[in-house]
Amino acid sequence: MQLTHSINPVKIEQDRLYQDMGLSDEEFEKIKTILGRLPNFTETGIFSVMWSEHCSYKTSKPLLRKFPTEGPNVLQGPGEGAGVIDIGDGQAVVFKVESHNHPSAVEPYQGAATGVGGIIRDVFSMGARPIALMNSLRFGPLTTNRTKYLFSEVVAGIAGYGNCVGVPTVGGEVQFDDSYEDNPLVNAMCVGLINHDDVQKGIAAGIGNTILYAGPPTGRDGIHGATFASDDLAEDSNKDRPAVQVGDPFMEKLIIEACLEVIHSDALVGMQDMGAAGLTSSASEMASKAGTGLEMNLDLVPQREQNMTAYEMMLSESQERMLLCVKTGREQEIIDIFEKYGLQAVPVGKVIEEKVFRIKHHDEVVADIPVDSLADDAPVYHMPSKEAEYYQAFQQMEAHRPNVDNHGETLKQLLQQPTIASKEWVYDQYDSMVQTNTVVTPGSDAAVVRIKGTDKALAITTDCNSRYIYLDPEEGGKIAVAEAARNIVCSGAKPLGLTDGLNFGNPTNPEIFWQMEKSVEGMSAACEALQTPVISGNVSLYNQSKGKSIYPTPVVGMVGLHESTAHITPSFFQEAGDIIYLIGETRNEFGGSELQFIQEGKYEGKAPYLDLKIETERQKKLLSLIRKGKIQSAHDLAEGGLGVALAESLFADEVVGAKVELSGNATVELFSETQSRFLVTVKPENQGAFEEVFADAAKLGEVTADNKLRVKTNNETILQEEAAELKALWKGAIPCLLKSKA
Repeated sequence: MQLTHSINPVKIEQDRLYQDMGLSDEEFEKIKTILGRLPNFTETGIFSVMWSEHCSYKTSKPLLRKFPTEGPNVLQGPGEGAGVIDIGDGQAVVFKVESHNHPSAVEPYQGAATGVGGIIRDVFSMGARPIALMNSLRFGPLTTNRTKYLFSEVVAGIAGYGNCVGVPTVGGEVQFDDSYEDNPLVNAMCVGLINHDDVQKGIAAGIGNTILYAGPPTGRDGIHGATFASDDLAEDSNKDRPAVQVGDPFMEKLIIEACLEVIHSDALVGMQDMGAAGLTSSASEMASKAGTGLEMNLDLVPQREQNMTAYEMMLSESQERMLLCVKTGREQEIIDIFEKYGLQAVPVGKVIEEKVFRIKHHDEVVADIPVDSLADDAPVYHMPSKEAEYYQAFQQMEAHRPNVDNHGETLKQLLQQPTIASKEWVYDQYDSMVQTNTVVTPGSDAAVVRIKGTDKALAITTDCNSRYIYLDPEEGGKIAVAEAARNIVCSGAKPLGLTDGLNFGNPTNPEIFWQMEKSVEGMSAACEALQTPVISGNVSLYNQSKGKSIYPTPVVGMVGLHESTAHITPSFFQEAGDIIYLIGETRNEFGGSELQFIQEGKYEGKAPYLDLKIETERQKKLLSLIRKGKIQSAHDLAEGGLGVALAESLFADEVVGAKVELSGNATVELFSETQSRFLVTVKPENQGAFEEVFADAAKLGEVTADNKLRVKTNNETILQEEAAELKALWKGAIPCLLKSKA
């Protein structure tokens, strides 16, 4: 078959133009073997995006297979737009997290905004109504003008898109560290609700069925975005601006409503959003999953710009576009629904029996590729792995006990650390109450969203302490999953499953791949122990610039179920007279801690140890007590340890205080970051029931009515602070840094 394109295939090979698209010499040779000829320019572009790490997971796929992905309630695991878990009564929760790191480093507002738009489409393409958004963000220290700009614009982009599209942003997390100075991380998570009968899949099945293009016209924005996300970030990032897309949340809102109406028509066969690699990925993946082929005529594709080439149309990542497979003869039913919302939907192709991906343009065939070669048969690499040189040195270090002379001043310092400080400046820009289902707003261990028409609710969190993972990837991977589950349990919900955003450096570096490998092993072990299967996720590699890699950051997004809204538990102290308990013993563990960084300006040594058996047992016991109404408040201990947790527990009320007595070394007791610990309060009448379950819990003291935090050890007061003053420092830290001159 004679294929055409303005660039001669021989020139592509001789000038190695394929390398500029991200293909290696070996991969280009494999493409020639698959086709039995030289690929033309359009075909080379199609292979390059589909074989990019972002689309094919070619280096991470062997690791992803280690995750537990099945469970009694899992209706759909990895492989579709998002994962689906049964929550009873014929309903299910749909969720996924995805990164938009490189685009956000180049054009932070649009990079973050389109990250939100893309993850929303992943969820409603499954047939689910999006009900909540979360995010997980990483930046360099807030001491440079560039970081302040990136931080401010990313938050504005998330708010600008989420607020306009009408999906509440109910929480998230933000951390700051030197390793993200040149390569910020922007991970967006979306949660949706669906009835079992409405679950859709992205398939192009039924020979002769029609392929419909729905949404705004295709432009030249975002071309080669998937390849851009699969390479190191260039030092001159301005050259990558064409790979950043531009979003329209108002258009997305119309697309959501149209698609959620379309799913009720039995004329619909399959639906998928045009995400990374645009038309190329959606069309080829839908056909490959169905075991069919697909023929498309680009002359029929709506175009925003004149004289677009086949290459540009196939690789464009213009936003808010969907691809649908519709039963032949019933196209108008679907078209009419989109037109009702003022949207364009047009036939652009058909399902064919021959398992090829055939593209026509100006009455000529411009691409003819075996469809499975783009998806299932993409190359998979088993990369070399080498233990990082620093690891053994860290493992052999003696446990360091910081010297603290003034515990009150140290607590104030910790509360002003940007990673610990209040993120109110961030979430005040988000509309967390739209749809009127948000019960627990940003600022708690987990957000909670009610399920209308029922007495149930969903708890949602995102988590990852990358410092621990840097020190010990396997132990840190366990901690990331366990901490997310602790947040869910503290809110009164049972963890259901998780979605992961695996953010790492360059996988061709054996030490980076070792970090990936060990992190996944640790996460998998925790998922097995806590019975939280991985149902969806995203891999973002090559997060490095100028030869400097980010800390390994496998973000965990977790969802839990409140079987009754009566189980929703606050993370703040409630009433004077309540008894304060610490569940879990405290050890001398400061490796990767906030206090270590304050005092030494670096992270080294051993990460905190995590016993998964103990973790699982404590979570189950605490959840059981919460469901029996025996717990007044519950808060997990994380960065900053007990001291920070005590202070944070006072910040919801201008009256409540705490009187605490410690045994043992005060510095360790207050600031160690030992895992598997919970700070809870119990009414006096429930003391016996609590201690019967947690006989070894430490009774610390009681909630007071004077808005003071008092801590004693050996009958000596070592800390006495006004809670209002602590709160002011905690709330003002980030705004103060943003206003200060770099």
